[in-house]
Amino acid sequence: MQTLIGYVRSGQPDLTNRQMALLLLVYLTPGPHTVRGLAHILGVSKPVITRALNTLGTLGYLRRVRDEADRRNVFVAKTSIGQEFLERFERNIEQQEGAGSGRRGAAKERGILLQHG
Repeated sequence: MQTLIGYVRSGQPDLTNRQMALLLLVYLTPGPHTVRGLAHILGVSKPVITRALNTLGTLGYLRRVRDEADRRNVFVAKTSIGQEFLERFERNIEQQEGAGSGRRGAAKERGILLQHG
């Protein structure tokens, strides 16, 4: 609970569960990612993904990139702003867990942290 309170107090944009799931899916799984593929993985329609991408794109967390080989395809790509958002979110989780358990890095030990690089 304290982690969520810390997140709310952080001033970061409030993302829906769907938006956060989409963001994490793109950042934590190998690409390339397409709207169709993301919709399939999350079990939702393509318009649902498009709406979430519109919001995440406006925030600068994800971006659409047209495939140069086949201009009909559009890929969903990471951004540095999105990476920074997730790193701040990760630090918030670590701080709350460290304060609650007296151990920093508990999230890392459970393997839920972002893979960098």
